[in-house]
Amino acid sequence: MNSTLVGIPSRLDIDTVAPLFSRTLAQLDAATTKELDSAAIDPLMREMIRLRASQLNGCAYCVSEHSKDALSGGEQVARLLAVSVWRESPFFTRRERAALALTESVTLAAEGHVPDADWRDAAAEFGPAELGALVALIVTINAWNAVGVTTRAWTPSL
Repeated sequence: MNSTLVGIPSRLDIDTVAPLFSRTLAQLDAATTKELDSAAIDPLMREMIRLRASQLNGCAYCVSEHSKDALSGGEQVARLLAVSVWRESPFFTRRERAALALTESVTLAAEGHVPDADWRDAAAEFGPAELGALVALIVTINAWNAVGVTTRAWTPSL
């Protein structure tokens, strides 16, 4: 069996050709982290949200990075592997399920326009400041995913 990995070529080095945009996106990410910290959103839940959105968007770099971040933060391998099938998995709390459902709804907003039921479920588990921080997180990771998928500017590593 040939074990040579296949390289995926970058389309555009967005950090070089649009540096102001790249810096601004990084600043948005930093502001999102401050909101998450202020709302005391669990760091491992953050990574699971980032991972799920990245899976849905097909961003290989972000899936790789957020999987590693979750593992290094202490996430269990079984839960990490089950994120893509969280609805069928017993490994997630009600609160995590509400966050993952909201993540999917926001990420796929064009398909379902964030159904009221998903919002109600999230609002039952999270207060307004927490919801604001979650929306900021989901919107921000979707922005990173859009750049990553479009430009392939960043290469995942093993």
